[in-house]
Amino acid sequence: MRISVPAAALALGGSLVLAGLIAPAAAHAADPNQCLSLGVANLYGEFVEGDDTHTPDAEGAVAVGGNADFTGGFSVGQELTADQVKALPGGNALVVAGKLTGGNTQVMKGNGVYGSAAAGAVIQAHQGTTAQGGSPIDFAAEFARARAVATTLAGLPQTAGATVEAKGKELHLTSGDAKFNSFTVPAATLQGATDIFVKVPAGAVTVVTVTGSSYDQAAAKTTGFHLWDEGKKAYVLDDKLQSAHGGAIRSKLLWNFPTATKVVKSSQAAWSGTVLAPNAAFDLGSAAPVNGSVIVKSLTGKGGAETHHYPFTGCLPTVVPPTMPPTTPATTPPVVVPTGTPSATTTPTTPGSTGTPSTPGTPGPSVTPGGSGSPSASGSAKPSASTSASAPASPSASASGSAAVPGASASPSAEASAGGGLAHTGSGPVVPLAIGGAVVIAAGGALVVVARRRKAAGQA
Repeated sequence: MRISVPAAALALGGSLVLAGLIAPAAAHAADPNQCLSLGVANLYGEFVEGDDTHTPDAEGAVAVGGNADFTGGFSVGQELTADQVKALPGGNALVVAGKLTGGNTQVMKGNGVYGSAAAGAVIQAHQGTTAQGGSPIDFAAEFARARAVATTLAGLPQTAGATVEAKGKELHLTSGDAKFNSFTVPAATLQGATDIFVKVPAGAVTVVTVTGSSYDQAAAKTTGFHLWDEGKKAYVLDDKLQSAHGGAIRSKLLWNFPTATKVVKSSQAAWSGTVLAPNAAFDLGSAAPVNGSVIVKSLTGKGGAETHHYPFTGCLPTVVPPTMPPTTPATTPPVVVPTGTPSATTTPTTPGSTGTPSTPGTPGPSVTPGGSGSPSASGSAKPSASTSASAPASPSASASGSAAVPGASASPSAEASAGGGLAHTGSGPVVPLAIGGAVVIAAGGALVVVARRRKAAGQA
């Protein structure tokens, strides 16, 4: 069948307009099954941007972007599994980008690499090798990622029904969502508690965002973190030898300090869960461990202030699933417009179409599917490099290096619909499509008329 030039132009023009309207709408689609990634930081029990001064040991891997002072003896990586060692950049359980000081540094599993060594420094590997060389980790890029994740998590709303309740010197954090629980707690409230109780379902990811510039557990002499065990119908004081649901709660518990510049752990309490404080000088104290990882700007600790190898295993969602079905707003009768205006009626604005985000702080497309436990090193030509593709959400999270960091943007439902007609629920492009289609059809029709007139004139 022969197709006339005007008809072809009409079809092509319509296709282009439709594609131009549909593609942007598809680009806004969000996958609730994706996870924010902590990147390479999540492979290490201590991930430090600057200097680390610590004794006597860290059960997991240790990465230091500045200098490491292990005077007094330090051991690394005793509790790592073979698969966890393989996932580390270059298999390095110890990375010191700057100078290593200490006469007895032992890498129990995996390799060790350091920028330089002080006079008299001794570093030995039991199941690997040690060498002087460049860092396999781009710390600037990885901390840009960490800061962006911390900022994004801070923007999430507290879970519907979640409570933060002070009972004398006790602080109770309670929420019942089976997948994800988010709490927001002022630092002053948290550090006023001698005992902290967390009650969430086993298997749920829990993020506690602590606001403020500093947090000092020692000020309240915090003595314990208690996690609810549903099977026992009781709280369990978290420690290495005991934990609620066999450690299932603490492995998905993340303490987020997006703006803190100083964090102090009480020497009387084992801190349960992973600590994300990328802008903070972190003081481990002189006794009691962190039962999780620490991602911090700098670190000090001695005595029994160890880091135990309980890495974070939760999926930090890019979109928080609703805890209950959304309510349908009452239907408002259409407003009748006087005759003679371009439109006979106008659709009233639907609640939610004003541009207010339904999920504040929801991160953008820079995510790593499959959870945060997978390795994701930054920089090109790094031993375990993976990439993501957006800029950091926080102004402080400057993206250096080639590794991208998760951004923070409003969810698709947060965008205002054009003209205030329909709420953006997926039907937003319908009106532009109709208008665009009408324009294209009119233009194509005009081309057809012109062609027919020319043909008639030629025959005459």
